Amino acid sequence: MTTQISNAQENPSLGVTLMIGFCICAPLLDVCAKLASETIPVGQVTTARFFFQAIIMLPVMWAMGFSFGFPLRLLRNLAFRALMLILSTYCFVAAIAVMPIADALAIAFVEPFILLVVGKYVFSESVGYRRLIACTVGFIGILLVIQPSFAAFGWVALFPLGTAVFFAFYMFVTRTLSRDMHAVQMQFHSSWIGTLMCAPILIWANGSGIVPLDPVWPERVFWFYLIGVGAGASLSHLLMSLALTYAPSSTLAPLHYLEIVSAVIMGFLVFGDIPNQLAFTGMIIVITSGLYIVYRERQIGASQ
Repeated sequence: MTTQISNAQENPSLGVTLMIGFCICAPLLDVCAKLASETIPVGQVTTARFFFQAIIMLPVMWAMGFSFGFPLRLLRNLAFRALMLILSTYCFVAAIAVMPIADALAIAFVEPFILLVVGKYVFSESVGYRRLIACTVGFIGILLVIQPSFAAFGWVALFPLGTAVFFAFYMFVTRTLSRDMHAVQMQFHSSWIGTLMCAPILIWANGSGIVPLDPVWPERVFWFYLIGVGAGASLSHLLMSLALTYAPSSTLAPLHYLEIVSAVIMGFLVFGDIPNQLAFTGMIIVITSGLYIVYRERQIGASQ
């Protein structure tokens, strides 16, 4: 199946703008997940993300007049999309339960390289040298911002790597589904399918003593954190899904680096993490590379 979108949908500048919105909103989900994971098992936080997202997206579907049905031929891709997102979410929540959010993101940011390579050699998407340079420069900036160290966290550093792999495939299947289904519908169907996938595992693990999966009854403010996970997921991934309907993943990949800027800022505001001089230098590099991609896409759009 080809990965090209129709001319009516091609709008790189809009896709870039929506992706920037995703990068700003996504860390809100991470902050709520980290706060919730202080007392709530990782598997339960992951399930809550899909459960509350389904509840939030239900009135959105109704208000926008979308049908709640879908062609059965899309069920396989929807289920695969939900599974990739479950695995990506679980890996990341498991990581940030013991690691700073920014450190986990730094390791997970191998994902744009996965997108570029798979997009170019598997889906035959056009990847120019400017995008490759911007992606490389952005990654250098990430290293300066976070200064990640596998030695500092041991095997837990593999969890963000899993997040990167699963999220890359989530991005590609989202782009495929976007030809047949609106982003709002994708988010709703993936959320209830994800809930159905996660719920039996929690039921089975209840009382088992398996710490990452054995559910607990949340106390007071932790309900707010769980709802925040679902709300942040609904907004941020809706923006990302919409972005992929207007621009190829190889174009959006370098922009994903901007998420780290929001994560560093929120990490300071919520957890008191203060970036050092190298980190500020890295932030400037990341922002500059992201703005360059925006500039290039506007130039390309204007010349078409």
